[in-house]
Amino acid sequence: MKTFPIWADFQNADTRGRVRLNTVGSIESLAESGVRLVDGLRIVLHDDELEADGTVGFSTEEQLWVATIDWDAIRHTGPVAPVQQHELRYSTSPSVE
Repeated sequence: MKTFPIWADFQNADTRGRVRLNTVGSIESLAESGVRLVDGLRIVLHDDELEADGTVGFSTEEQLWVATIDWDAIRHTGPVAPVQQHELRYSTSPSVE
């Protein structure tokens, strides 16, 4: 079954953890791809750094489309900032001047 790539804001999730598909980026991505959302449609959600497989559903509570994803299966696809290593220097003895 084909999946469709749709831009999403992973921080725009409802209380059930479903990603809302109502952001400008999601709406533009849907319009550009010509995808029509229907319950059960498999999509790939992505942003500049992350990607996740999702299943579309309609939130009757909020009256908008959402995607259910497995939060433990999110893939990192973009550049990740390097971790800065800081050397800590300390002494357990009192300093003597």
